[in-house]
Amino acid sequence: MQRAAIYARVSTPDQCVENPLYELRDMAARRGYEIVNEYTDVGAGSKSRRAGLDALLADARRRRFEIVLVAAFDRVARSVRHFLAVVDELSDLGVEFVSARENIDTTGAMGRMFITIISSIAELERSVIIERIKAGMRRRRLEGYRLGRVPLDVDRDAIVRDRLSGNSLTATAKKHGVSRASVVRFVRESQRRPAPVERFQPLPVGVPVQLTA
Repeated sequence: MQRAAIYARVSTPDQCVENPLYELRDMAARRGYEIVNEYTDVGAGSKSRRAGLDALLADARRRRFEIVLVAAFDRVARSVRHFLAVVDELSDLGVEFVSARENIDTTGAMGRMFITIISSIAELERSVIIERIKAGMRRRRLEGYRLGRVPLDVDRDAIVRDRLSGNSLTATAKKHGVSRASVVRFVRESQRRPAPVERFQPLPVGVPVQLTA
C-alpha cells in the first residue's frame, strides 16, 4: 500500500478546513492509499509563510510518503512560480502529486504533460515581463531620463569633515539633509581615496642652494 500525505488550506479562519480534508480522505480510501499525515494551513495569505506546507516538504525530504493529495492547485502555493517550485521539488524526491479538482495525477502521462504546459506558460510569462521592463528602460533612456539612483547634490567633503571633526552621525545627517547611511558611505569613500602626493617645486635656475651642516 502506498503512503500518502494530505495537504489542505483555507483562506480565512471562518472557513472549515475539514471540508477539503474529508474529500481527500475519501479519495485516498478509494485509491487504496495509506494516509500517514495531514498538513493544514488556515488564513495563510499570499505573502505569509505556510507552516503546514513547509512541514509537508520537510517530511517529503525524509521520505515519509510517496504521494501528496491536494484539493486544488490554487490551494498549494502563493503563485504559479511557487507552485512549480513545490511540484518540481516533490518530483525530484520521487513524490507523486495528485490534485482532486483538476483531476491531475503526475503518475500519468497526461498529468506530466499538464505540468509541462503550466511550466512553459510560466516561463513565457516571465520572458514577456522581462522584455517589457527592458523595453521601458530603453524608451526612458531615449527620452533622456536618467536610469538608476540620482546622485545626491551635496557637499560630500563638508559632510566628511563634520563627521570626522567629532559630530555625531545623526547631527551630521540632519545638518546636511542626508541619511545616516549616506554619511557613513561618504566617510568610507573618502578613506578609500588615495592621499594626495606632495610635489616639490623646482628652484629657478641660478638660485643658490644653502646646505646645512
